[in-house]
Amino acid sequence: MADNNTTGVSGAVGAVAVIGGGIAGVQSALDLANSGYRVYLIESKPSIGGIMAQLDKTFPTLDCSACILSPKLVEASRHPNIQLMTYSEVVGLSGDVGNFTLSVKKKSRYIDPDKCVGCGDCIAKCPKKVDDEFEEGLSKRKAIYFQFTQAIPKIVTIDPENCLMIQKGKCGNCKKVCQRDAVNYELEDEVVDIPVGAVIMATGFKAFDPKLLEAYRFDHPDVVTALQFERYTNASGPFGGHIQTSKGVLPKKIAFIQCIGSRNPEIKKAYCSSVCCTYAVKQSRLIKDHHPEVDVAIFNIDLRTFGKGYEEFALRARDENGVRFINSRPSGVDVRDDGTLYLRYEGKDGEVAKEDFDLIVLSVGLDTPASTRELANILNVDLDNYGFVKTAVESPTETSKKGIFTAGVAQGPKDIPESVAQASGAASKAGALLNSARKSLEIVVEIAPETPVSGDPRIGVIVCRCGTNIGSVVDVPAVVEYASTLPDVIIAKEEMYSCADDTQGRILEMIRDYNLNRFIVAACTPRTHEPLFQQTCQEAGMNPWLFEFANIREHCSWIHHDNPEKATAKAKDLVRQAAGKVRYYTPLYSQKLSLVHNAVVLGGGVAGLTVANELAANGYNVDLIEKTDKLGGTIRPLQSYAPILDPIIKAATTHPKIRIHYNSVMEDVSGAVGNFSGKIITDDGGKTTISDIDFGVIVIATGAHELRQEGLFGYKENPIVRTQLEFKEMIDKKEGSWKDLIFIQCAGSRNKERPYCSRICCTNSVKNAIQYKEQHPDAEIYILYRDIRTYGMYEESYTKAREMGIHFLMYDENEPPVVDGNVVKFHDLTTRLDFELPADCVILSAATIAEEGNHDVGPMMKVPLDKNGFFLEVHPKLRPVDFGTDGVFVCGLAQSPKFCEETISQAQAAASRACTILSREFLESPAEVSRVNIDVCVGCGACKDVCPYHAITLEEQIVTKKGLSFKAIRSVINPAACKGCGCCTMACPTAAIEQGHFENKQLLSQVKSVFYFEEEVN
Repeated sequence: MADNNTTGVSGAVGAVAVIGGGIAGVQSALDLANSGYRVYLIESKPSIGGIMAQLDKTFPTLDCSACILSPKLVEASRHPNIQLMTYSEVVGLSGDVGNFTLSVKKKSRYIDPDKCVGCGDCIAKCPKKVDDEFEEGLSKRKAIYFQFTQAIPKIVTIDPENCLMIQKGKCGNCKKVCQRDAVNYELEDEVVDIPVGAVIMATGFKAFDPKLLEAYRFDHPDVVTALQFERYTNASGPFGGHIQTSKGVLPKKIAFIQCIGSRNPEIKKAYCSSVCCTYAVKQSRLIKDHHPEVDVAIFNIDLRTFGKGYEEFALRARDENGVRFINSRPSGVDVRDDGTLYLRYEGKDGEVAKEDFDLIVLSVGLDTPASTRELANILNVDLDNYGFVKTAVESPTETSKKGIFTAGVAQGPKDIPESVAQASGAASKAGALLNSARKSLEIVVEIAPETPVSGDPRIGVIVCRCGTNIGSVVDVPAVVEYASTLPDVIIAKEEMYSCADDTQGRILEMIRDYNLNRFIVAACTPRTHEPLFQQTCQEAGMNPWLFEFANIREHCSWIHHDNPEKATAKAKDLVRQAAGKVRYYTPLYSQKLSLVHNAVVLGGGVAGLTVANELAANGYNVDLIEKTDKLGGTIRPLQSYAPILDPIIKAATTHPKIRIHYNSVMEDVSGAVGNFSGKIITDDGGKTTISDIDFGVIVIATGAHELRQEGLFGYKENPIVRTQLEFKEMIDKKEGSWKDLIFIQCAGSRNKERPYCSRICCTNSVKNAIQYKEQHPDAEIYILYRDIRTYGMYEESYTKAREMGIHFLMYDENEPPVVDGNVVKFHDLTTRLDFELPADCVILSAATIAEEGNHDVGPMMKVPLDKNGFFLEVHPKLRPVDFGTDGVFVCGLAQSPKFCEETISQAQAAASRACTILSREFLESPAEVSRVNIDVCVGCGACKDVCPYHAITLEEQIVTKKGLSFKAIRSVINPAACKGCGCCTMACPTAAIEQGHFENKQLLSQVKSVFYFEEEVN
C-alpha cells in the first residue's frame, strides 16, 4: 500500500473529492466538511443515499432506515462546505497527491436545477412507464422521475433512453406542465475539472444477480432477492409494506436461503458477504412481528451473526419469534407444474427432506459493480481478486495510490456501522494529509446585522401551494385571507413554491418593506425546510428564532386529501396556532464557548495508539494515558503482530505532539465538551504523582481481554488446555510440538452468562491451525464449532484450512465437548456420531470480555455500558464511536470484540470525530437551551435525575429574596452539554425551568388559539 501516512503535503489543496453518495460517502463528507475542508460529494445516481435508502429497517434495533438516514442526507445537502455533484461520474484524474485535478462528467438531467422545485407535476403527466430500479423492478416509474420519495436533491431527472420527446420528438407533456420552465431537452452533459488534495472511494456495492445461478429459479415470481423483500416490507414500497405472493395473498410459509452469490468459489465469489445472515434474521423478525402465524425458515451453512448485539438479535428471532434455523443449504429451488415451490434439503436425521413454501427469499451477497473497476483504472488504484479496493491490515483505509483513500463496502463486505466508522477513518487520513490547507477553502456564512425587536408583534405570513401538493386540496386563497385577519398579522401572501430561490427573495423583501419582526410559513415539513426559512429571516436581519412553521401539507392536504373542506379548515387552525405562539417569541442566541484544543486518549493498545497518532497528524496535542508500563495492549506478546504494532508504537513515542503517561489512570473528570478537566494519577515506582489536565475531547480506548476462567473445559486444571492467545504466543515463537490438537470454539461466549459472539475466535482458530499445520504438517487438528464465522475475506482461510486437511466438526450448544484427561468427547451433529478424540493440546477460543475498569470510567465520563460491560455508543448504526455525551468517543475492543484492522479503522474514526470539534475556533451552545430561575428553584435535583445528557449539576448559589442574600443548593445547566430536549422542564415540580422557544406563555398561547376563532366544519 502507499505510504499515505500523514506528515502532510505542503501547498496542498484544501478540498477532498468523495466518490459515492451512500452512507459511507456521506459520513466522510460530513466529517471533512466539519473539520475545515471543502468537499465535493460525487454520486452517479440522481440522489444521494445509496442502498441504505432502499432498506426498510436496520438491525439490531429495527430503526426505520429512512428515519435515521434522512437527517444525514439533509445535513450533507445543506452544508456550506459540501457541494453535491449527483448524477455525475469521474472520467479523469491528473496531478499528484495534494494537488489532483479530478474530471467529472455531470450527466444531463434535461432539467434546470436552479428552476426545479420538486413539485412532481411533470411526473403525473408523463405517459411513459418503465421498471423502477429503486423498487428493484417490483413497480414502474415514469420517464421523468425522482429516484425515491425523499430524494436529495429534490430535482426530477429525465431518463433519455425512455423519454418519448428525446427519442421520438413526441409528447413534451413535462415541459408543457412545468410552471417553472425547468425542462430543457437541449441540455447536454458537461465535464468539469475540480482541484482536490485527496480522494476517497466510497462506491459501495451492487447486490449479486441471482440470474447467474439458474438452479434458484429467480425467474419465478415468488422467488425474490433480499433487497426486493426490503421493498416488500417497506411502507413506502410498491406494496405499502404488505407482504404478499405474486397472487396478492399473505404467504403462509417463507424460506430464506443464505449464501446466494457468496462462499461459492465456482462463481469466483469465495468470500462471505458478512451481512446476509443478520439481514435475513431482521427480515424474518419483521415478518413474525406483523404476522406471527407465518412460518419462517432460514436455511444456512453457518449462522454468522457476529456483530455487536447480533447474536442476541438472532436468539430473539429463534426463541421469541419462532423463526426456524435449518443448518442446511438447498442446492436449488424446485417448481412443480402448477407453479408451487418446494425445497429439498438434508434434515437432521440425514435424510432428504422436502418442504413447500409460498415465498422464497434469496439472501444475495455483496458484489462489486463494474463502475468500481472502471473508476479504479481511472484513479490507478489496485483491486483484489474480487474487485474490492486492495488495502493492508495496518492501513485499512489506504489504497495503493498515495492521496487516495477508501471506505465502506468498496473496500470489502461489511455492515453499516463498520462502513460508517471506516468512512470517518478515511476522512481522518485525508484530513491529516491536507492539514496544512485546513480551512483554506472553507466557506464561512456571513450573518446580516440583526434588527432589534421593539414594539408590538408585526407578523408576516406566507401560505404555500407547493404546486398541486397543497393547492389541489387546501383552498390556499381562503387561508391567506383568513391569516390576514389574525391579530398582529401585517401581511399575508400566497406563493406557488415558498422554497424556491425567487420566493426567498420576496420573503426577504417582505420582512424589510413591512418592518416585520415575526414570520410564519404555512407549507410542508419543518424537518427539511425550517432551516431554509430561518436562514432567509436571518439574512433579512430577523433573529431566526422569531420564525414559525405550520405544516399544512402532511397535516392537511395529504392526510385529508379526500376532504378539501376539512383540510382547509385545519390549515386555518394551524396558521392561527402558529400566530398565537410566534406572537410571544423572543430572540434567542447561542453562546460562544471557549475550546481547549488538546485531546486525551485512555489506553495504549492498538486503538489508543492509532487515535493518538491520527490526532497528532491532524495537528493536535494528545495526552495518552496507559495504566501499565508498556504500550501495545493485548497483542504486544504476539511476535507475528510486531510488523503492525512496532511502527505504531514508534510513531507515538517519537511524535512531538504526543505525551505518554505510563502507569497512569484518569480521575475526577468534570466539565463538558471543549472544556473538560481532570487529574492524571501516576504510580511512579511506588510514588504517586497527580497532574491536573485540561482538554477538549477524550477517546476511550481501554481495550478488553481474553477470558481465562479456571475450570472452563479443564483450563488451569488440565495441563494440555490453554487459551487461544497462549497458544498463539507459543507458535509465534515456534514453541511446543503436539501431534493431536483440538480447538474448542465458543468457550465462555454464546451462553447464558455471555450471550454475545466474540467475533474473532473462529478466524483466529483457523489461522492459528493453519500456522501450526504449516510448521507441523503431520499434526492432526480438529476444530469443534457451533458455527464457523470466518466472515468477509477470512472465508479464504477457512477454505485453505479444509484443503490442508484440518477437520471441522460441529457440536450442539446443549452438549458441549468434555475434556477428560487426554481425550475430548463430543457428539458431531453432521455425522450424528459420538467421538472420543485423543489430544495432547486443547486450545480454547475463549470469550473476549470487557475490562472491569469500564465500570469506573463510564460513570466518570457520564457514558453508558451495555449489559456485557462494553461501552455503549449513542447509536449502533450511524454513530458507532460517539456517545450522547459530546466530546467523548470510543473505539477498539472497549466498544466490542473486533480484529486489528477493524480496530484501526474505528480508532481513525474516533480521531476524525474528535477533529470535527478540535478544528473549530470556539464552540457554540444551542440557542434553545433550558434556563433555571434560581429564585424559584428548590434544589430538589429532579431535573438532574432525568437529564439524558448529564448537563445539570446541583451547586451552591447566592440567592436573594426580600433583600436577604443566602447560600442555597440550586440547579445549574451547562449550555455546552444541554441539547434543549426539555426533559428537565417537564420534571421540575416548581416550574423553575423554562426551555427557550418553548416557554410556558408561548405554548399556552398556542393552546388557547385552538379554541379561539373556531369555525364549524360539517
